[in-house]
Amino acid sequence: MAASIVRASLNKFSWFVVLAMALHHHICSVAIAQQVPCFFIFGDSLMDNGNNHQLKTVARADYPPYGIDFPGGPSGRFCNGRTPADVLAELLGFDHYMPPFPVASGLEVLKGVNYASAAAGIREDSGEELGGRIPFGGQVENYKKTVSQIEKLLGDGVTAAKHLSKCIHSVLMGSNDYINNYFLPEFFSTAQQFTPLQYADDLIRRYNKQLKVMYSYGARKFALHGLGQIGCCPFKLDGPNGTACVENINDAVQIFNRKLKLLVDQLNQDTPDAKFIYLDTFLVFLMFVSGFTVTNEACCGVGKNNALLTCLPFQTPCDNRNQYLFWDSFHPTDAANEYVSRRSYRAESPSDAHPYDISRLAQV
Repeated sequence: MAASIVRASLNKFSWFVVLAMALHHHICSVAIAQQVPCFFIFGDSLMDNGNNHQLKTVARADYPPYGIDFPGGPSGRFCNGRTPADVLAELLGFDHYMPPFPVASGLEVLKGVNYASAAAGIREDSGEELGGRIPFGGQVENYKKTVSQIEKLLGDGVTAAKHLSKCIHSVLMGSNDYINNYFLPEFFSTAQQFTPLQYADDLIRRYNKQLKVMYSYGARKFALHGLGQIGCCPFKLDGPNGTACVENINDAVQIFNRKLKLLVDQLNQDTPDAKFIYLDTFLVFLMFVSGFTVTNEACCGVGKNNALLTCLPFQTPCDNRNQYLFWDSFHPTDAANEYVSRRSYRAESPSDAHPYDISRLAQV
């Protein structure tokens, strides 16, 4: 079934790669009206833009060839170019990308901050084998500090809360709770403690707790990203030709995604003054993967599928980066991030976003 969907989608989506090759990897020069006053980002390496610089960790991307297609070069983004957070900032009409928390200061915090940290998870222990990182709870603590700054800048808590209620809060968390926890038994025992269903319940409970803290500090518009097909990243691909996705990983991720979507419905019912949306990247992956020439190898890396070791300092990456789905062992290319983010912003299928997409969230 999945294969037939992909084949049927080839003609529709292959055009996107051609379009992506023509796009400039910087803020679009065509003026777009800013749709919300601010944009706050929570997540892991898919969204990180420099929050791990000061940490003792191997989860860093502050060296070339990371950022080879990004203005200014390496910045901490785990990509050749832009992250989904960057693309969404463009689509929302911002004339800049949201600064990472350690360097965000002054009036710029009024327009948003990026708190995402590579190797971070919903659970505190996820990713700890890689060193320092800022889990979801730590990112929310940093958000509290930003809210305090905004209260001082705007004069009082009431004005700050009114400002924050109009901002979009984007959350993409959970990948490391699987690849750097549940499916890493040499470091973690969670797979022995929980069934996949129980583990998803535990993650959703912790996730919900942090959302409620954010709500208590003024957040009212939430864009919650589901997890992608982690079992299909180059590092995880199995089989003799390195092409078969690891289905038990994808099955576990889908349990989490279904529960996150249900949480969105529950939160919309329980907190009518807030708006929550769910963004499906799992199915979108099936729809656009065939638009790329190379889907089972990383553009930059070492070993099987160029993915046993991630992109090394000063390594020469592939030349045809817009034809690759993956930049390194785990992370998509700029072209792939562009496509997924555009469908999150403006849904092309009813399954892309629930109950509506980011463009409408900005308006309500």
